[in-house]
Amino acid sequence: MSKICSLSIFVLILLVALSLPECLMGQRGVATRDLWCVAKNNAADQVLQEAIDWTCGAGGANCGPIQQGGACYDSTDIQRTASWAFNDYYLKNGLTDDACYFSNTAALTSLNPSFDKCKFPSSLSVNNGSISASTGTIQMGTDTADLSSCNRAVGTWFLPLLTSFVFTWLIHWH
Repeated sequence: MSKICSLSIFVLILLVALSLPECLMGQRGVATRDLWCVAKNNAADQVLQEAIDWTCGAGGANCGPIQQGGACYDSTDIQRTASWAFNDYYLKNGLTDDACYFSNTAALTSLNPSFDKCKFPSSLSVNNGSISASTGTIQMGTDTADLSSCNRAVGTWFLPLLTSFVFTWLIHWH
């Protein structure tokens, strides 16, 4: 009976491992789908403007494209403006949830926010520490891309579950 139980546990472990979220099966530190950091549609304009000011200043984002005459300039849409700044900062700062927060005025999306001649680079455009985009190449530090929400899933449910199954399996078989 204990061998059947152990075999069942082993099969369960195998099934869990094969059903890992896609982000856990990609290469370490590389996003497996296009993601963009954009302004939330319910964010207050004043808070967005403060976040743009910080992002384009001390945050070090490349805000040239959202300046007058730039491909992404739109003085009538602060969400688009903020989205460009937020996305550039996100791409330059490790692709983490924390790099796309901005006082809870930003969120990650898989919907491409590009419009007209304004092409937003995505998480998949990060390659060896630089961002390749139609607006040019933006140099970055080392490639430390990380999908934090994916890491939380591993730490919260998968690793403890796997450890307990392996431990149980070892006890029953040895």
